Amino acid sequence: MIYLDYQATTPLAPEARDAMLRWLDGPDGTGFGNPHSSHKLGRQAAAAIEAARDKVAALFPAGGQVIFTGGATEALNLAIRGSGSGGSVSYSAIEHSAVVDTAQAAGKSHVLNVSREGQCNTKQDLPDDTRLIAVMQVNNEIGTIQPTIDWHRKAKEMNALFLVDAVQAYGKIEVTQADMIAVSAHKFHGPKGIGALWVRDGVDLTEQQTGGGQEAGLRSGTLSPALIAGFGAAAALAQERMAEDAEHVEQLWIRARELFEGWELNASDTARWHGNLNIRREGLDVGRLMSECRNVMFSAGSACASGSGRPSHVLKAIGLSDKQAKSSIRLGFGRYTSLEDIEHAAETINAAAKEQGV
Repeated sequence: MIYLDYQATTPLAPEARDAMLRWLDGPDGTGFGNPHSSHKLGRQAAAAIEAARDKVAALFPAGGQVIFTGGATEALNLAIRGSGSGGSVSYSAIEHSAVVDTAQAAGKSHVLNVSREGQCNTKQDLPDDTRLIAVMQVNNEIGTIQPTIDWHRKAKEMNALFLVDAVQAYGKIEVTQADMIAVSAHKFHGPKGIGALWVRDGVDLTEQQTGGGQEAGLRSGTLSPALIAGFGAAAALAQERMAEDAEHVEQLWIRARELFEGWELNASDTARWHGNLNIRREGLDVGRLMSECRNVMFSAGSACASGSGRPSHVLKAIGLSDKQAKSSIRLGFGRYTSLEDIEHAAETINAAAKEQGV
């Protein structure tokens, strides 16, 4: 099996797995404590969480706090709903549905256009009552890197908050400046079911999940020491390996572009995370392609919307027709992908596409 779907999820790092095991039961069976209990086992678990929080925080800008959540979707909900109800929420046309649907449900919303290159620039009008601007740092479907520094500046000029979905950026490139940043551990070799919202000092949010208020009064529920320890280990490893991982991804990108030379690239090839290759071939039946390439794990679009039968809203936003969007595939690769994986996958996919006569 060749796994090329890194935007959907990533393989768990062995270091993260080892960190988690200590807090499932531990070598002496005492790693199961509730971190919110005041006895010894609880204090040990709480200390592990705070140690992991420091590791996660090290990849964010200085001057903020990390609030652990069940994932990026919960983090984005807390940011959008918890930051107020008056005014409009402006978001780019290529945001994840966790932003789009939440912004629409929270009240007035406004869509920001993107270019054919897949970027959302600040040279467009926003509603005068905009209270929050949401622009992701790296797109999950086409990998384009957004001008978030410019958007952060524009948000300040409008006296609005700036929210960044950094799920595809965190652990891979330097995370941008913002007022709130959402991330998810399983996108950079951590465990599923744990994420975080980074909140800049001075930003006030309202709790959206009520109960015991365990996370700074903003998020209730018993924290999982095992998941958070895995998150922290993955973050520390990503920080240590960031340059090495980026160099490896660049080598994979160069080889993949050579092997898929006859395919059209969707969006920019430069303002992009090169671990995301979204390409298309005119007339391609992607469903048939995936069926005939069962040993290669790749995506026909965003994994979060798979099975809907609808063309990707991201590919539509950059100007592709329904037909072009439906003839596109996404190959995602990273730390544990080899050059041989890319070569074997390309051979299999290209052969299957040739069988279709495209």
